[in-house]
Amino acid sequence: MTITTTAVVFAQPGQLSLEQLELTPPGPGDVVVEIDWSGISTGTERLLWTGRMPSFPGMGYPLVPGYESVGRVTAAGAQSGRHEGETVFVPGASCYTSVRGLFGGAAARVVVPGARVVPIAAGMAERGVLLALAATACHAVAAQAPQLIVGHGVLGRLVARLSVLKGSEPPVVWETNAERVHGAEGYTVVHPDADPRHDYGAICDVSGDSTLLDRLIARLAPQGEIVLAGFYHEPLSFAFPPAFKREPRIRVAAEFKEPDLREAKGLAESGALSLDGLITHRHPAREAAAAYGTAFGDPSCLKMILDWRPDA
Repeated sequence: MTITTTAVVFAQPGQLSLEQLELTPPGPGDVVVEIDWSGISTGTERLLWTGRMPSFPGMGYPLVPGYESVGRVTAAGAQSGRHEGETVFVPGASCYTSVRGLFGGAAARVVVPGARVVPIAAGMAERGVLLALAATACHAVAAQAPQLIVGHGVLGRLVARLSVLKGSEPPVVWETNAERVHGAEGYTVVHPDADPRHDYGAICDVSGDSTLLDRLIARLAPQGEIVLAGFYHEPLSFAFPPAFKREPRIRVAAEFKEPDLREAKGLAESGALSLDGLITHRHPAREAAAAYGTAFGDPSCLKMILDWRPDA
C-alpha cells in the first residue's frame, strides 16, 4: 500500500512549497508517525534556506528540512520496539522516494526506524520539539559548565539553564539584540561592551559567528576553554600572539548523542530543566511560507512551531 504525506520542500535555496510526497514502505523495524508539531531551526535550516550550508554526504536539493518533530505512532513494526499510540520525539527522517530527507522531519507523516524515535510524556506536547536543542545543550556543557555564553536564543538559554541547574557559578550571557535580552532565569544577560571581565575560565559560543574567536580569546583566563556549540558555515581563524599568551583550549561540541538525548528527556520530563518560554511563535503547517519568513526574519522569534494537526 502506498503511503503519502504532506511535507515542506526546499526545491532550492529560497524556494519553499508544501508538496504531497510518497513515503518508502515501512519495514518490520519501522514505525509510522503522524506528526503533531515540528520546530524550525534558525541554525541549520537557515543555512539550507540561504544555500550556505557546507557540503557533506547527503546534501542536495530538493529536500525536506527539519529535525525537531513530535507525533504519535500509528503503526509499529513487529521489530520496532515501539507500540501504537506512543507519543514520540522524531529527530528527522529519511523516508521520501522523490526528494532528500535532510533532515526530513517537517512533514505530516513520516516512516522512521523505531530505534530512532524517543518516547516522551504526552504532556510535553509541543515543547517536545525542543529536545534536540536541549540535548545539544547537554552535550555542550557535559565536560564543564561555562561562565560566559555568547547568544541568548533558545540554545543559549538552555545552556544557561543547565549551568544554573548544575549548581555552577551563574553564567553571564552576551546578547547584542535588544529583542532577546529578556527572559533570564538565574543568570545575567548583558551587551558584550558592558562586560568588563577578562578572566573567564570557560566560554560557550552558540552564535555561529565565525569571526568571534579573537574577541573570545581576549576574555579568557590563562588556559581557559572555548566551546564552539554553534554551526559555522565559514572558516574560523584567530590571531596567534594573543592565543600564545593565554594558551586557550578550543573544543567543538559536535552533534548530540543518544546519552545527551536521554539526559535532556529525563531533565525535561522531571521538570528540572524548564522548557517554558522558549516557543514564541506558532503557525498551522499550511502557512509554512509565512512561518519560515518569521522564524528567519523576526528577532523576537525564538522558536517557531508548525502545527500539523488536522484542526490547526
